[in-house]
Amino acid sequence: MCDENKLADWARQTISRRQFGALGGAAALAACAPGEGTGVAQPAAAGLTERGVNFATADGTLDGFFVQPENGNHSAVILWPDIAGIRESKRNIARNLAREGYAVLVVNPYYRDVTGEQFADFAAFIADGGFKKVGPWRGKLDAPAIMRDATAIADWLDRQEGVDQAQGIGTQGYCMGGPFTIWSAAAVPSRIKAAASFHGGGLVREGNPMSPHNVLDKVDASLLIAVAQDDDAEAPQDKVTFANAAEAADVPATVQVYAGDHGWMVPDSPAYDAAAAARGEADLLNLYAAAL
Repeated sequence: MCDENKLADWARQTISRRQFGALGGAAALAACAPGEGTGVAQPAAAGLTERGVNFATADGTLDGFFVQPENGNHSAVILWPDIAGIRESKRNIARNLAREGYAVLVVNPYYRDVTGEQFADFAAFIADGGFKKVGPWRGKLDAPAIMRDATAIADWLDRQEGVDQAQGIGTQGYCMGGPFTIWSAAAVPSRIKAAASFHGGGLVREGNPMSPHNVLDKVDASLLIAVAQDDDAEAPQDKVTFANAAEAADVPATVQVYAGDHGWMVPDSPAYDAAAAARGEADLLNLYAAAL
């Protein structure tokens, strides 16, 4: 799990004062990047188009970042960020996925309280007391809220030029976004056909009927549950519980422990592991190729 003590320990062990200052400077530049929230397409990498977007949900106006190939119709993907929210590292993950032929929406999960980027990277999250800041925002992100969001998001995606409505929608989430993918798939089973959780926290919540592992009977999607090795060491039974629940619900699910610690998939995370991330990206693309 991504908790305050772990992040503080990461900061002490892996980010020196000089490195932290450099990251902070880079963060300030990234925060000034154009396109976020404007609704206007911005210059993107060759072959891609990208823009900040916003649209109505049952709870307000959701904002995010949308990137897709310039030409053709493509399967859509909903990307749920980790606790640090929407930022350049997540936009870059989306760009890389768009280069593979997907139309990707990076969601601002905190839109009920704030708009756009709040932390340029994990260094800024640590320096700015991120846990305290996002606590009230994150507290609103229960299963019903995410399921309402997913319903609105799927509807919006299906109305975008370049999104292939004949193909399923994928969704991927990191850290707190991991369970959001399962709730999303449960909310819109007719459209969401693949869901991937990377070092997701809270996939098994004993005694909670809305725990992700307890809503799999509502899911019609193939799943990739990529577990961090340190999370598995803390709760080794969770992967077994989830896999058993998926089998009971007849939901195809690959549940694997990866050789990386919590955050290994995210380039601006202190736990980023390039080799493990490459494996995760390959497994994600295989999932989407087969299910969408």
